[in-house]
Amino acid sequence: MAKGDRKRALRGRAGRMKGGRGSGRASSGHVRLWGRHPVEAALKNPDRQHRKLWATRDGIDSLDGELPPDFPVEYADVADLARLVAKDAPHQGLVLECEPLDGLFLDDVAKGDPARPVVVLDQVTDPHNVGAILRSAAAFDAACIVTQDRHAPPEGGVLAKSASGALETVPWIRVVNLARALEELAEAGYWRIGMAGEAEETLAEALPSGPVAIVLGAEGEGMRHNITQHCDALARLPISSAIESLNVSNAAAISLYAAATRS
Repeated sequence: MAKGDRKRALRGRAGRMKGGRGSGRASSGHVRLWGRHPVEAALKNPDRQHRKLWATRDGIDSLDGELPPDFPVEYADVADLARLVAKDAPHQGLVLECEPLDGLFLDDVAKGDPARPVVVLDQVTDPHNVGAILRSAAAFDAACIVTQDRHAPPEGGVLAKSASGALETVPWIRVVNLARALEELAEAGYWRIGMAGEAEETLAEALPSGPVAIVLGAEGEGMRHNITQHCDALARLPISSAIESLNVSNAAAISLYAAATRS
């Protein structure tokens, strides 16, 4: 928005999604987000319930929108905000405390659209990686990401900062049983491709023309055997032999690009 333009109102204390549900729990307790993009996206998300915003004057001025008159804001200096976040976290003058997002069922968002792949993560626990994958999922219009609740990071500031706002826009489905979720995706018409460096086919060769679910495992360990057994095909990225593997978030971004550009 150009400087001087009238800012539109932010949603402020938005109500949580009615009837929210999910197999797993997104987070326990309150979620604390920081940085302009994560905080601004959370403030604009109608499915967030906000509790309190700590901010500098410059932080408030940087927001694309105006807070409601009754929004709970506590002005603070940079040093005070630094004590509310992880060590050396780039809060940019904004720290928001809010409720975790409500859960969704897989079939709420996985509608079998060939243009919108599903990303399934098997025991990817680093919040930086999951946040970066959410950002790529938003960039390539993925339907959702799916994780097993016990082996994935909770919502939080580090993850949200890496996601750069995508935590609020990409559905994140947390399930108790990842293998069962893969079965549900197959029943919904998705071709499930597990990414594995030892696979014979490249991803371009394995991609179908219809709906696809891209399954990625943790770095080093890869997918668990049971998850591999629930894939319809295994595929690899055609990377040079000079390097053993890619970071999982980079692999996700390349896989989503390949799915978006398949003929």
